[in-house]
Amino acid sequence: MLSFEMSSEELTGYQGTNPRPADFDQYWDKALLELDAVDPETEFVDAADFPLTTATAQHLYFTGTGGYRVHAKVVRPAEPTGPAVLLFHGYGGEQPKWVELLPYAARGFTVAALDVREQVGFRTESQAANSFSLHNHLVHGLDDGPEGLLYRHVFLDTRRLAQIIGGLPDVDEARIATTGWSQGGGLSLVAAALTPSVKYTASVYPFLVDYQRAWELNLEKAPYDEIVTWFKKRDPRHLRQDEVFTTLGYIDVQHLASRIRGEVTLFVGLEDQICPPSTQYAAYNKITAPKSVRVYPDFGHDDLPGAHDDIYQLIGAKL
Repeated sequence: MLSFEMSSEELTGYQGTNPRPADFDQYWDKALLELDAVDPETEFVDAADFPLTTATAQHLYFTGTGGYRVHAKVVRPAEPTGPAVLLFHGYGGEQPKWVELLPYAARGFTVAALDVREQVGFRTESQAANSFSLHNHLVHGLDDGPEGLLYRHVFLDTRRLAQIIGGLPDVDEARIATTGWSQGGGLSLVAAALTPSVKYTASVYPFLVDYQRAWELNLEKAPYDEIVTWFKKRDPRHLRQDEVFTTLGYIDVQHLASRIRGEVTLFVGLEDQICPPSTQYAAYNKITAPKSVRVYPDFGHDDLPGAHDDIYQLIGAKL
């Protein structure tokens, strides 16, 4: 355990490496105002290919910043009990299958799974042919400065999804949970930060945290290796290094963590070389809301035993 990282004691006190931009709060306050100015043009379409008798499966479409038409899967129970769960997928992964949403619907929970823009196979009209951009998603827009970062839009998409689902007549907006693994773990924290009414978050080894620390570890593993590739292609002498990490700081989850008001459970494998434990703790240690961590000493970026069942039970209990 901890063969390449900080000690357990160091992790619990680690406060992150990547710089926090001086105008970070103003940046996100402005971004939220920009989102509010965009008409979501919300559309629910019944999924004819997945008929249900105890719930309704629907495709949700909404407009996000940049005019992008975003897609999510939604299952709405026939007898809703009020809570809702927002699911976020891993980097370059696909949203859950319809059947994977049913356990929550069986509890009477509305459940929505976001398609991260430009990462998924499900295409919408706003996407140009061959627009798949997984291998540079993290650094996409970096050359255009803070306003050009693609993840800025993705983060705002999580907020819009929470607003839409929380605004449904069968949903209690004060009883919403968010969850996901890796990128999904990061976005579940983002959704809670940008929508403080989110009540509970279960985040599994979150990606999108403490970029400079991940780079300094020099693990040369996807997805943080995109930063190394960017330097090789754009700034081989690292003349812009401070600028680059400060810009990435705008989309660093650790700097949003203090905005979270709902309870958080972090699941972390101490041998994770994809999303190193120290990066995860950088966010966790900045959360001031009620929180707990479940540690897997011998596991990395793996299918953590029992975690899926634990999350299902935790969400049921918390909501």
